[in-house]
Amino acid sequence: MKCPKCGAVCEEGAKFCPVCGEALPVADPQNQNAEKTVSYCPKCGKPYEGNPAYCPSCGASLLLRNAQNAAHNFGENVNQAFQSGNMNQYFPQSQPGSVPSRSIPLYLILTIVTCGIFGLYWIVCLVNDLNTAAGTQNDTNGIVVLLLDIVTCGIYGLYWMYKAGEKVGMIKQRRGIPVSGNDGILYLILQLIGLGIINYCLIQNEINQVATQA
Repeated sequence: MKCPKCGAVCEEGAKFCPVCGEALPVADPQNQNAEKTVSYCPKCGKPYEGNPAYCPSCGASLLLRNAQNAAHNFGENVNQAFQSGNMNQYFPQSQPGSVPSRSIPLYLILTIVTCGIFGLYWIVCLVNDLNTAAGTQNDTNGIVVLLLDIVTCGIYGLYWMYKAGEKVGMIKQRRGIPVSGNDGILYLILQLIGLGIINYCLIQNEINQVATQA
């Protein structure tokens, strides 16, 4: 969107121009969905539609801009859901004996922006949901796993990641997927090289598959 007064490029949804303060025209809600999304190349300033990987005018890469736009839109959706009080799609509530499908992008972003603090909550959820999905509800719960991981300076976390691979194998067998190896080896290697956050995403994806089919 461009300012009708000074021509400055403004963010979509902005009410006033950040350069001259001019009020920006409000799009008609009835025609808003029909309008095509127009963005501007950060290099040449030419407009383009959709989410191309490269600018059709100058060939500049738009991958970073597309990622920024996606993150901005995601944040707006979360903010709207928060203001409306309907956060169930991001923090779902599950019935007894079932597991919820959790939003991997949201949990990943919250873990990063909180410098890992939200990840503590996520790992507790993963442990409990994985136990439920694999039918091993009597195994160590999430709070105990978290405490043991902290007390042992991460050593117990390595052990749990390996065992998590076995439980993921149980989940796959329940879904009728042949299991040729133990995913715990992969989880253990990723944990050792400091990429435990990837393990969270991989395990959550397997849990979500079960939750989707439930």
